[in-house]
Amino acid sequence: MQWRGRRESGNIEDRRGMSGGGMAVGGIGGLIIAAVIYFLGGDPNQVLQQGPQTQQTPVNPGDPNDTLRGYIGVVLASTEDVWTTVFNDMNKQYTAPTLVLFSGSTPAGCGNASASTGPFYCPSDQKVYIDLSFFDELSSRFGASNGDFAMAYVLAHEVGHHVQNLLGISDKVDQMRSRLSEAEFNKVSVKLELQADFLAGVWAHYNKNTLDASDIEEALSAANAVGDDRLQKQTQGRVVPDAFTHGTSEQRMYWFKKGFATGDISQGDTFNDASLN
Repeated sequence: MQWRGRRESGNIEDRRGMSGGGMAVGGIGGLIIAAVIYFLGGDPNQVLQQGPQTQQTPVNPGDPNDTLRGYIGVVLASTEDVWTTVFNDMNKQYTAPTLVLFSGSTPAGCGNASASTGPFYCPSDQKVYIDLSFFDELSSRFGASNGDFAMAYVLAHEVGHHVQNLLGISDKVDQMRSRLSEAEFNKVSVKLELQADFLAGVWAHYNKNTLDASDIEEALSAANAVGDDRLQKQTQGRVVPDAFTHGTSEQRMYWFKKGFATGDISQGDTFNDASLN
């Protein structure tokens, strides 16, 4: 992605190098973070029971050589531009989320964010939390191809959850939780996650002129790497479809590609798509 010289977002809290603090994880926030842990192939109980942690990698947030911070700041700024335009076209107002960069652990509105949770969006404080070391793990642990656009895909996916929150979609999904069995709600969760992948594709569509030839393949490689079927096979040796919460590798790639091809938010109604019922 051609990013140098472009605007960086000011909606970033850089907490790297700050002391991490523990916070109880419970309620909806705990479930959200536990779901992310499962998506990464870990044990959700490790986060639900974890206490305070200490930062291990001090970083000077103002370091002009902090290339990764600059790149992610440009990607965030581009999501702001795209979604402001899309919301204006719908006669709605877009309010940008805040991106929290941290190392080790940090308090979040949905509990305690730690490196083991992976990137996630917290609707209660409208912030995206990312430990940038996750992107190394994306390739080393999950087998995604190396390349900066995998980072862009992950951030755009989490911003997609923010878009869902602003449109009231997330609230509707949360209201279903108490009325559905675990297996039934997992299917709804898959639809929510695949729609976020679609929205990430819509963002990429609006950035076609700045993409390099390999960027979309890097995004698809990341989407493939974190499909439920692939993660389950990798971590437990078998696939359990009723436990899917994010969608298969094939589904995640399909919905990202659909968003990228159409650039039309109205084409991303995963909740009424016959193939997902």
